[in-house]
Amino acid sequence: MKAWLFTGARQPLQLIERETPRPGPDEVLLEVRAAGLCHSDVGRMDGTLTPYLPKKPPIILGHEIAAVVAAVGAGVSDYQLGDRVVASGTTEYCPGWSADGGYASHCVVPARVLVPLPDAVSFVQGAAATDAGQTSHRAVMVAGGLRAGQRVGVVGLGGLGMTGARIAVLRGAQVFGAEPRREAWAAARAQGVTEVVEDVLQLASYDLDLIVDFAGFGVTTAGAIRAVRPGGLVVQVGLGRTEATISTAELVARSVTLRGSGGGRPSDTSAVLALMATGELIIPASTIGFEDIPAGLERLERGGVVGRIVAEVS
Repeated sequence: MKAWLFTGARQPLQLIERETPRPGPDEVLLEVRAAGLCHSDVGRMDGTLTPYLPKKPPIILGHEIAAVVAAVGAGVSDYQLGDRVVASGTTEYCPGWSADGGYASHCVVPARVLVPLPDAVSFVQGAAATDAGQTSHRAVMVAGGLRAGQRVGVVGLGGLGMTGARIAVLRGAQVFGAEPRREAWAAARAQGVTEVVEDVLQLASYDLDLIVDFAGFGVTTAGAIRAVRPGGLVVQVGLGRTEATISTAELVARSVTLRGSGGGRPSDTSAVLALMATGELIIPASTIGFEDIPAGLERLERGGVVGRIVAEVS
């Protein structure tokens, strides 16, 4: 098999070849067809998030995987060779975090993290559903407890934020976005976002019940606490910075709830794939080749990417 190996912070990925692994009991060998690129992998490579990796380098990154089943281990009965699946990581296990991931031609994962990929959903969209999809769904619908008719703010209209905004729209919320990159505004409105502003503090005029911060640059967290209505809820997802300074006086005086939300569950991924299968949800994604994964991560680091980048793996 071929793979891009991460050896340590501030080191370039290395293209390697090694023997294709075999699945153990309750495991499945995947032939990767699409692997999504995530900004969190940029954080691992630049050292920001490297200390938080459960498995230390060397490791094959890539936690957004759509694939076909290539082999099954003992005890696996729910999947057969050739099945179309996605690998949906959890807080307990995530490929590319806990073990080698999807920046490779093959990957071994526990069968319990797999979710069937509907025939109507492409491998590219399936890969996007596993992180941009499940993380956004978890933040908006579970941590955020969104209800139809609510007024919701979304901070950061990147891959996750755009998806979270669309899910909120489909679930009956009126959605307002905060995003300094004006090149993302038209795409947000096409997803049903009512209005987009440059700064989170500008959301204060919309009397929002819920704000979900997919950016996480510290000032966005503090701004969301100030901008949400009194008694409202702020859900923190993004980790643009790993620390934030907030006004506890405003948090307490305005009775705001601040809640963290990371990752998701296979149930979140299933819900996203169901929306995709109907055509109601399409995650904007540009595609690259397997050999372009390092360059794709550099694009993410530079910024300016609208939607997701997904590598198609042959």
